[in-house]
Amino acid sequence: MICEGSVQCLALAYVADNVPESRRASVFGVLSGIASSAFVCGNLSARFLSTASTFQVAAAMAVIALVYMKMFLPESITKGNICSKKSETSCLLEKAPKKGFQFFKTLPSFSDMLCLLKTSSTFFHAAIVSLFVNVAQVGLEASLLYFLKAQFHFNKNQFADLLIISGIAGSISQLLLMPILAPAFGEEKLLSIGLFFSCLHMLLYSIAWSSWVPYASAMISILSIFAMPCLKSIASKQIGPNEQGKVQGCITGICSFASVVSPLIFSPLTALFLSQNAPFHYPGFGLACAAFASMLAFIQSLMIKPDNNVTSWSVNDSNLAEP
Repeated sequence: MICEGSVQCLALAYVADNVPESRRASVFGVLSGIASSAFVCGNLSARFLSTASTFQVAAAMAVIALVYMKMFLPESITKGNICSKKSETSCLLEKAPKKGFQFFKTLPSFSDMLCLLKTSSTFFHAAIVSLFVNVAQVGLEASLLYFLKAQFHFNKNQFADLLIISGIAGSISQLLLMPILAPAFGEEKLLSIGLFFSCLHMLLYSIAWSSWVPYASAMISILSIFAMPCLKSIASKQIGPNEQGKVQGCITGICSFASVVSPLIFSPLTALFLSQNAPFHYPGFGLACAAFASMLAFIQSLMIKPDNNVTSWSVNDSNLAEP
């Protein structure tokens, strides 16, 4: 639980260090698509493994990942400050006033994060979008199973089928469509498209009138999945190369905060509207509120404009790894 989210944000930071900005959104999408494919494979394999074997296989895969990382992933940041004079303006945290005493000089403080939010308006808007997106997504996850069980008597296998459909749709979208659409539309427009369809698919869940509607709604994940890779790519372009881990950690921290707050709101809300004491008859009201939070994220995303003045950081092109 201590490491929850850290592996993903550090992987994104490593990719940002080794991929030029023009291809970053596409490569972030590919990375998320591979994660979605692994999610599908994990759900499928769990059906054929015993409980004890599942934990053993998971531990073995974690060891394989560690060995692979040590063998094939060289450190992307060299010692010292790599911000050149040309890219000095993009190293936002290094320009922030430092405290006289710090336990770890490379560990960003809370004031550093506030400075980052104040310095870059684009990152500020991206942080707000990430908050609303995760409030909506975690609210959906906290409410959907109970809603489907109450309305259509779904069991765990049918719910797992929904997750697998969403995972397959997300994998196809991020591995095949996003590398094509990101250069064509730009990540700002693609972010808005993903958030709009995310709102639509949550709203469709909330008004489901038949047992086939949730399956149709799950297919909309093929478009709604664009949001987070685009959001993290936009955030990564606002800062220097030796601040990538810090900015991705900041976004992950905001997402984690939303993951704590959201169930506290949506779980009792869903229970209320599925009970006999509901103020009015709308069993999917909790899901509709999640769709509303996603709509707020969509509106906020429209304020993120393409920043043509972001200074590209200076490294030798030969050091850029192919995605």
